[in-house]
Amino acid sequence: MNNRIEKITNVLDMNKAEAIEVFNLKDKNYFVDYAIIASSLGTKHTTALLDHLKNGLKPDEHFNNVDESGDWVVVDLGDILIHIMTPEYRIKYDMETFLSELGTQTTEVL
Repeated sequence: MNNRIEKITNVLDMNKAEAIEVFNLKDKNYFVDYAIIASSLGTKHTTALLDHLKNGLKPDEHFNNVDESGDWVVVDLGDILIHIMTPEYRIKYDMETFLSELGTQTTEVL
């Protein structure tokens, strides 16, 4: 699992995602084992980061579902959920507080 998380965070980091955080939610009564949150530089960058993930992770990862709004993209890999948000959406929805209360923040990549 750590190799998968590392690969995801590396793809995000190499493509200028900011404030990447990983939350360990295993055994926390949540529907995924890990959640990853990253900030984009804007709506076009959010979409570009999704494309980089698709290219960088396939064929090793199966994308069960992708929900795109421009300001917020959610990628469901089954046991890992990736949230890519514009800074405004990240502040507005404050997923870090919710996920911190559920699990353990394991990594922050600046």
